[in-house]
Amino acid sequence: MKIEQIYTGCLAHAAYYIENNGEAAVFDPLREVQPYLDRAKKDNAKIKYVFETHFHADFVSGHLDLKDKAAAEIVFGPGAKPAYKATTAEDGQIFKIGAYKVKVIHTPGHTMESTTYLLIDEKGKEHGLITGDTLFIGDVGRPDLAQHVVSELTEEKLAGHLFDSLRNKIMPLSDELIIYPNHGAGSACGKKMSTETTDTLGHQKEVNYALRADMTKEEFIKEVLTGLTAPPQYFPQNVLMNIKGYESLDKVMDKAKKGFTPEAFEAVANETGALLLDTRDAKDFANGFIPNSVNIGLEGSFAQWVGEMIPDVKQEILLITYSGKEEEAITRLSRVGYDNTIGYLDGGFKSWKNSGKDFETVGRITAKNFEKAFNAERPLLIDVRKKSEFDAEHITGALNIPLNEINQHLAQFPKDKPFVLHCAGGYRSMIAASILKQRGWNDFVDVIGGFDDLSKTKIPKSDYVCPTTLL
Repeated sequence: MKIEQIYTGCLAHAAYYIENNGEAAVFDPLREVQPYLDRAKKDNAKIKYVFETHFHADFVSGHLDLKDKAAAEIVFGPGAKPAYKATTAEDGQIFKIGAYKVKVIHTPGHTMESTTYLLIDEKGKEHGLITGDTLFIGDVGRPDLAQHVVSELTEEKLAGHLFDSLRNKIMPLSDELIIYPNHGAGSACGKKMSTETTDTLGHQKEVNYALRADMTKEEFIKEVLTGLTAPPQYFPQNVLMNIKGYESLDKVMDKAKKGFTPEAFEAVANETGALLLDTRDAKDFANGFIPNSVNIGLEGSFAQWVGEMIPDVKQEILLITYSGKEEEAITRLSRVGYDNTIGYLDGGFKSWKNSGKDFETVGRITAKNFEKAFNAERPLLIDVRKKSEFDAEHITGALNIPLNEINQHLAQFPKDKPFVLHCAGGYRSMIAASILKQRGWNDFVDVIGGFDDLSKTKIPKSDYVCPTTLL
């Protein structure tokens, strides 16, 4: 069977494309749809259907733009109530793509409309299962997201539905089926996802903790809910965009692709109150940045950290990027619903600096130099990694303030004495540094190379969680 997984690493997202006899279908597309249109054109095929496994929380789907540009029919599973024209399928309904068949299997649990799609080849053989966020490789979809949109859907109720869906709808299927999930490791939609992006159902029954044959519903609910962290703030907003609809990406790009001189950029920033988002890497940002700008580098989990650190997807944004990276930044912002980029600094930070305007810097220190300071004076060290990373191993005496909780715990950062920041490799700590600079902190430095380099020194490490850790 001809199926193609189209994987996007920065979102740990997988879309799928199938084609047979000049007809094609796309499952869970990203916001920018041109790659799917190009793929179908290469096959001389028409995209007949856009199948959605559920209303996504971690990205804005491209289903509406595909509908308009390819005249494709949008298909959701049972119970979905989109605010635009789409087909709400029945459980067991069959759709044809050439000689292939796609069978709808309603699998509520991650959300109530969650649906998996059984792929059947031209010979009638069941080939694979596109599982959305119902079943991942090594994990299952977290059942605590829908309650942020519909309050009566408690995580316990959804977990119970998920248990039933897995046991009654998925596990009885053939062990030979290939599982095609919507996400892999790095996604916030699960907690234990594998770096592998496909597997057989039979192997998953052997290794996936949530598919143990002897597991009771009560045990499943407890295990699947244990260890969940708070979802990113943008998730409910993306769900609503996927339900209600959104502006075409073409219009978003037209609005955003406006280059400003340093003088005009400063004027627009003052007039609008737009967030200044600098997408350069940590080293270049530290060496010079526009006052009040926030650093979230493109060469990292950009969209996810934008979603974590910018609470409102409607926030107006002005970009500072490397020259030629403007369109990529705008596109990646739109993937997670940030559609209000209103322009960018033409020529990037270099043009700002050459214009003679004021800029700031972030002090940095190597792990070796920090080792000397640690032995001499024991400076306050603030670790902005996730609690799970900190609990696994950390510098003895460090204070853990996870980056995604920084705004709730600013009072923990002293203003009367210096301190040192670090994360795993320097990406997240520079985000933290930019936010602290924006809020008036100046007497701190960032560790180059983060814990990756600190762990190579002789500074004492521990897996003991000290009492000062934020819980």
